[in-house]
Amino acid sequence: MLHLPNILLHAIPGFIILMALEIIYALKIQRDLYEFKDASASIALGLGNLFIGIATKAFIVVFFAKIYEYRFWTLSYTTWWAWVLCYFADDFSYYWAHRTAHSVRWFWASHVVHHSSEKYNLATALRQTWTSNITGGFIFWAWMPLVGFEPGMILLMQSVSLIYQFWIHTEAIDKMPGWFEFIFNTPSHHRVHHGSDLEYLDKNHAGIMIIWDRMFGSFEPETFKPKYGLTKNVKTFNPVIIAFHEWIHMARDFKKSKRISHILGYMFMPPGWSHDGSTKTTSQLRKEQQQ
Repeated sequence: MLHLPNILLHAIPGFIILMALEIIYALKIQRDLYEFKDASASIALGLGNLFIGIATKAFIVVFFAKIYEYRFWTLSYTTWWAWVLCYFADDFSYYWAHRTAHSVRWFWASHVVHHSSEKYNLATALRQTWTSNITGGFIFWAWMPLVGFEPGMILLMQSVSLIYQFWIHTEAIDKMPGWFEFIFNTPSHHRVHHGSDLEYLDKNHAGIMIIWDRMFGSFEPETFKPKYGLTKNVKTFNPVIIAFHEWIHMARDFKKSKRISHILGYMFMPPGWSHDGSTKTTSQLRKEQQQ
């Protein structure tokens, strides 16, 4: 099996340098860009994600390796074109994993952590889930070893995607050149994704390439400054509460459910769904706005 270095660990010094430059920018130009407690919570969540990721990656590698044994083809990692295909396959998988994380509450309960900051800066990029690997987020990549991608290639491309997405979590960059904005995910596109404004909710799910959003109807350009965070913010800087708050809310919804269909709805319907209409999904809110 192909064994490659954990490039995320090697990227940490670069993350620190870029954050330091952004903090200097904030001190000189945009003083409200950072809040110490918020940034500290994001960094704590990022460190937790790193350690949990190291502990859970072994299972994921074994899972992918088992599927790889039944592969339809072999896409050798010694050929350049296999890496190109792997890049597109990983980015395509990320798009659908990310989009599903906004439309299925089970996956949202992990992903909501990343959207919980009311600030948008490079520290926010580090605000990552502690539960995604445990609750099956990796399943969206399971087709890749089946068609012949070596598990090591998949894990490396996932790391490349995460490293790329670090720099787009900033307000210090307005727009990239037009051709770049058309093809790739940028700070402008991703600010929309982090907006809690109804116009911006559940838009721009791209990892590296924004073309997937353009192709599948989830693209929204940035036309005004977003309001960052959740439609109902957690109002805490405690990383443990941030990491598990949606799972706790889901358990409370289970407790008040009187039917199995309600429990399944709270697990697999979009965030905001309720059996009694007491809370609304994004699509329901949009329909109400149009009436």
